[in-house]
Amino acid sequence: MTQEIINTIDSIQVTLNAGGMNTINIVLAFVMYGVALGIKPQIFVEVFKKPKSVLLGMLCQLILLPAFTCLLAILLTGWISPMMGLGMILVAACPGGNISNFMSSLAKGNIELSVSLTAISTALAVILTPFNFWCWGSVYLHSAAVSAEIPTLVIPLWDVFKTIFILLGVPLILGILTSRYLPKVANALKKPLQWLSILIFIAMVVLSFSSNIDAFLLSIKYIFLVVLIHNLLALSIGFTVGTIGKVPFRDRRTLTIETGIQNSGLGLALMLGTSLFAGFPPHGGMLVITAWWGIWHIISGLTVATIFNHTRRDA
Repeated sequence: MTQEIINTIDSIQVTLNAGGMNTINIVLAFVMYGVALGIKPQIFVEVFKKPKSVLLGMLCQLILLPAFTCLLAILLTGWISPMMGLGMILVAACPGGNISNFMSSLAKGNIELSVSLTAISTALAVILTPFNFWCWGSVYLHSAAVSAEIPTLVIPLWDVFKTIFILLGVPLILGILTSRYLPKVANALKKPLQWLSILIFIAMVVLSFSSNIDAFLLSIKYIFLVVLIHNLLALSIGFTVGTIGKVPFRDRRTLTIETGIQNSGLGLALMLGTSLFAGFPPHGGMLVITAWWGIWHIISGLTVATIFNHTRRDA
């Protein structure tokens, strides 16, 4: 990637007023509420009778994906900007994405495992998302010998904690309560809410970048390649760890999808709603990488799920 293209990508800025930010927050809250509608306490009981796959899933999502993403960003130094590298790390630090449960169902995977991993990673995100972003972001900036033009990485812990708790924790609790006490309502709302939230998210990404459409179109083929490589890495981590761990094939399908589907909507909310950098507005590579992840993982997830669906091994 030429320096001109890198500069073009990092020149892209998205400015949202309070109304725009509130819209993103409401959509993300609806996403998590829709996910939580499928969570029932007995699911955890069944999965934790054989916790091996859950532990491997946590290893993939919470440790290996952020660490290998940092390594990939370092290897791409000179080809991507530091802001793009930090965008990759932010996505990897987020919990599993909202559509992973649907993808696992389409892939004939272990639905109970998928729901459990989504719930656990979401609950732990309050602590581990800011920690992983700070830890691996700092390692990346140091290892990549980033110039002084890149702002100081700052994690406003209270703002991040509050944002994650409100956007993920509260909807998760409300969704579980709805599923427990209003099961008919939960069943009726679950799928429509998930698909509606996906469509709204895509629309928001398009509208957010509408003022930078020329720069976005010029850079999209490069962003596409970076996100493609990163997403393939995530999917490979899940499948490889499941294979090495010798878990049932349906569990490997779920581990693959859960690791490859990330809640990039949370990443956008954190960038636009908090101050991750000292004296520097969120812009450029971080925003473009995170936004395109939100679109691409739907495409890649459906593709992988369809391949798994037509694979005869159901063990």
